[in-house]
Amino acid sequence: MSIPRIRSSIAFLFVGALVAPPVLAQQPDTTTPAHRSGEGWWQKRHEEKAAGVKESKAEVLFIGDSITQGWEGAGKETWQRFYGPRRGFNIGFSGDRTQHVLWRLDNAEADGIQPKVAVMMIGTNNMGGNSPEAIADGVKAIVAKLDSKLPQTKVLLLAIFPRSEKPTDAIREKVAKTNELLKPIADGKKVVYLDIGKSFLAEDGTLSKEIMPDFLHLSPKGYRIWADSIEPTLWSMMEAK
Repeated sequence: MSIPRIRSSIAFLFVGALVAPPVLAQQPDTTTPAHRSGEGWWQKRHEEKAAGVKESKAEVLFIGDSITQGWEGAGKETWQRFYGPRRGFNIGFSGDRTQHVLWRLDNAEADGIQPKVAVMMIGTNNMGGNSPEAIADGVKAIVAKLDSKLPQTKVLLLAIFPRSEKPTDAIREKVAKTNELLKPIADGKKVVYLDIGKSFLAEDGTLSKEIMPDFLHLSPKGYRIWADSIEPTLWSMMEAK
């Protein structure tokens, strides 16, 4: 290779080193639908819910994680009283994060129905691995998905429930920050934001085992508090034209 060609090649490499390749923006995993592969119980529950949703003719659809799934356990009695007459249908799955809810909505769990209201509370399982901003983005993606799949359905978006015993615990601060980011998702009409967290707390801000035995999941009393706390708003949303 001649000297001029060597110099030309060096110059090209130098310029190329200065011009960085374009960085492609990546979606946070909170907004990318994800299947929980390898978890047999989860797949079985998904198949059961996907098969039963059309027959449910649901007027109220509950969406979430283990706290929502618990309506079928500790909250069963309250569920029958409040949501049985409204043909409530529960698609809460223990351990789910926002990305798993997105996958389930993409795969038949909301097909063939047009509920009046979808009650959604999701995001606590994202706390360990995602920022408040990313969690809020995941919740926003679910709301958008519901708008696409269930255009006539209103969404009652609940703030993530408080967790951990003491108000000074770090996780409380992260939950609170995330909830602040959830507020702008609601427009007050099609999507209504409601924070009932204080209903579960003592006056000093602590959680009791009577309400949340493990400081995360609700007791029967906790589920009754949940139902009572959302009832005025839920009733108003269901009755509004």
